[in-house]
Amino acid sequence: MTEKIYLDHAATTYVRKEVLAEMLPFFTEHFGNPMSVHSFGREVAKHVENSRETIAECLGAKPKEIMFTSGGTESDNLALRGFAYANSKKGKHIITSSIEHHAILHTCEALSKEGFDITYLPVDSEGFVDPKELEKTIRPDTILVSIMHANNEIGTIEPIEELGEICRQRGVAFHVDAVQSAGVLPLNLKELPVDLLSISAHKFYGPKGVGALFVRNGIRLKPILLGGGQERNLRAGTHNHVGIIGMAKALELAVSEQQEANLCISKLRDRLIDGLLEKIPESRLNGPRGNKRLPNNVNVSIKYIEGEGMLLHLDMLGIAASSGSACTSGSLDPSHVLLAIGLTHEIAHGSLRLSLGKENTEAEIDKVLEVLPKIVANLRAMSPLYQG
Repeated sequence: MTEKIYLDHAATTYVRKEVLAEMLPFFTEHFGNPMSVHSFGREVAKHVENSRETIAECLGAKPKEIMFTSGGTESDNLALRGFAYANSKKGKHIITSSIEHHAILHTCEALSKEGFDITYLPVDSEGFVDPKELEKTIRPDTILVSIMHANNEIGTIEPIEELGEICRQRGVAFHVDAVQSAGVLPLNLKELPVDLLSISAHKFYGPKGVGALFVRNGIRLKPILLGGGQERNLRAGTHNHVGIIGMAKALELAVSEQQEANLCISKLRDRLIDGLLEKIPESRLNGPRGNKRLPNNVNVSIKYIEGEGMLLHLDMLGIAASSGSACTSGSLDPSHVLLAIGLTHEIAHGSLRLSLGKENTEAEIDKVLEVLPKIVANLRAMSPLYQG
């Protein structure tokens, strides 16, 4: 049987054994509803609050500034919708970028139909938002800016400190989607000029279906889910206490191992990038190099073939990769991120994202460098566009 190689960690990660061990007792032994007043509920509530403290410490926040959600999508929706509805009397102008995750873009589209005015900032050829462009775009009626920390497709790390300072100077709230960066990049919200920040546990070896939203003290939100009084009446729904406990443990481990893990993974990333560009003619790297790129992200475009063909052939060899965001993997449209950085539809269609994790090895990278050039050569031989 072919040994499998997983290179799609930007889509999701496995749950670490230490995290699973932390979670297991809360499925059967400590199963109470943390909102219940009896001893079963109080016991679980204590662990939920301990998890809140752990996550806050990892992010440089206060425990009361951490709100639990079902994941990154809900956190993004609550940040944008909740803030927009609560502050619409101050203004209805929201600024975001053209390369955000669809959890942001689709929420902005919905808000625009409700009377909010959305401005989409362009990015340069490597995916960076220009702080000067943001400064020019802020208006008297601007209430919120939402820019991701690191792009999920091309790995670009945005200058959120500089962008946040501009927002702070202009009295505008700043939301950051940190779903790809939490646990991977340093985040100290004591120092960062960020008012709202979204994370999701399954991106840093925690369970799926749980996330958090940092809400700086003094920021007003309106709830978008109505029901019970959980999370200070801002997020109704029974706590996923098992997931919350797993998320806290996963983030604690990720932060403690961050520096060493990034050093190892970035070396594999650079080995893969250099090898692909050397071995595959007419290929290009999307996004920047070096420390302005997520340490685990490789995104290349290869002319004259489509990404889906490469994915299928890699999958048959036991290698998991993607052509972009997992949330839009069923779409036939080219990536909006790649179009935004200036690629044509044809080149964008021939793109491949390989995202590394803590268990990947040099031998696995070498295997990809052995088989992928052959796959490309075979696909190009069948392509009417290729004249090689």
